[in-house]
Amino acid sequence: TEEHKNDVAVDCDTKKIVLGSTLGALKSFTMTFPPDLRGEAIGASDEIRSAHNSFARTDAFLAEESRNRASRDDEKEDVFHFVAYVPHEDGHVYELDGLRPGPIQIGKFESGNTNDMPWLTVARTAIQERIERFGASEIKFNLMGLVQDRRCGIRAQIAALDAAGSPHDDEQRLEAHAALAAEEEKREQWKIENDRRRHNYLPFCVELIRALAGSGKMEELTKKATERTVKRRKQAQAFLESKKGM
Repeated sequence: TEEHKNDVAVDCDTKKIVLGSTLGALKSFTMTFPPDLRGEAIGASDEIRSAHNSFARTDAFLAEESRNRASRDDEKEDVFHFVAYVPHEDGHVYELDGLRPGPIQIGKFESGNTNDMPWLTVARTAIQERIERFGASEIKFNLMGLVQDRRCGIRAQIAALDAAGSPHDDEQRLEAHAALAAEEEKREQWKIENDRRRHNYLPFCVELIRALAGSGKMEELTKKATERTVKRRKQAQAFLESKKGM
């Protein structure tokens, strides 16, 4: 999360994860805890909870909707969580599922170097088998890969060029600096997106609706929006039907 983006980092020289003060203290405190109590400790951390919840929408309509949903016993919601697949230096790939009592060894890869790609074959097979356990029409899956910060490799490349005495107008050096600038710009854009995601747009929306209603355009725009929504739903339904027939 944005508040803890500096609390977890990867040392570009040693390739090791470096924990900040919050997670470092939590790790030290829970070092002797069994897995279930470690999970409880994470959930009980005020700093982690605050950082996590800071990305939740805070408008009144959403809070009221959540309360109403919780009060309806007949309505069931899907519960989602991430399952991680990680290589270990012992040459095995492990599945980390918070709903299981501990790590699950799912296979072995030949290389002992966790930076090599062979372990992905083992993880890919496990992911495919998990997905295939669901119906063909089920599309509620989200895959996310955690990779090294690209800036580490770019900075290492620039340092190597410096050590080799490469001229400042060297094409390789210019490309590396351009790539590094692009990565920095990307992170600035992420910060803007996070700020927008956490901003409460409800007052703006209310004023916009009032202005549209006062101008007499509200009914026409509502009708057009409804027609577009119906059209998209029909297209989505047609797509699902076509997938079933394949």
